[in-house]
Amino acid sequence: MPWRTMLLRGKSVFVRCDERGELRPEGGRVEIRYKPHDGRAYMAGVGNLEPSMDPTVLPDDHCGPAVRPDDSKKGKGGKSKSKGKKAKPAPSSFPVTPADGAIIAYCDGACSGNPGPAGLGAVIRHAGKELRLGEFLGKGTNNIAELTAILRVLQEAPEGPLTIYTDSSYAIGLLTKNWKPKKNKELVADLRAALDERPDTDFVYVPGHAGVELNEVADELAVAAVSQRADLDPEERSY
Repeated sequence: MPWRTMLLRGKSVFVRCDERGELRPEGGRVEIRYKPHDGRAYMAGVGNLEPSMDPTVLPDDHCGPAVRPDDSKKGKGGKSKSKGKKAKPAPSSFPVTPADGAIIAYCDGACSGNPGPAGLGAVIRHAGKELRLGEFLGKGTNNIAELTAILRVLQEAPEGPLTIYTDSSYAIGLLTKNWKPKKNKELVADLRAALDERPDTDFVYVPGHAGVELNEVADELAVAAVSQRADLDPEERSY
């Protein structure tokens, strides 16, 4: 199928279309590419795409072969087992240094009582740099803290392929399996909107309190925010 250029959150992307330049969405989403030959294919919601100034219909070979991040997790018949973004299977060991050009982030939430005083912590690493986040959220629940930690990572991490490590299966279910939220609907909507802007984001479940180095750091930052009722000192954020 041909391609045409469109805008996704103000950024120019290549979008699959028919010979007349019209989109043919599947489940409200279409295939997009950020670059013609980087080997990465993504899906974007039609509602997030806007026409560009160039209506030219480009040939199919304008973009080279590519795979979607969730291809390895499809079931029989090539159909995805679940809708939305897909979580990567957890690796046997959890990285502390990202690959070249990639970003890793470990995040966690803490709550004293449920609900009660809540806080978040996160560690983001990219290109030899590290950013630490610790934020007191006031009264909340553990789930609110976990979800807000992920949102802060999406807001603070630099552009590029991002892998988020979290011990919240609740958050992963909402964000990768299209679970319908019963609570925290506005927060979940904000997260999904943030993920639409960063389609090169993946999630990995990491067991909590299991000695995983950067997960433990994120937990310590969240707990400190709660116990001190304060955000992390800006001078300690680094980066």
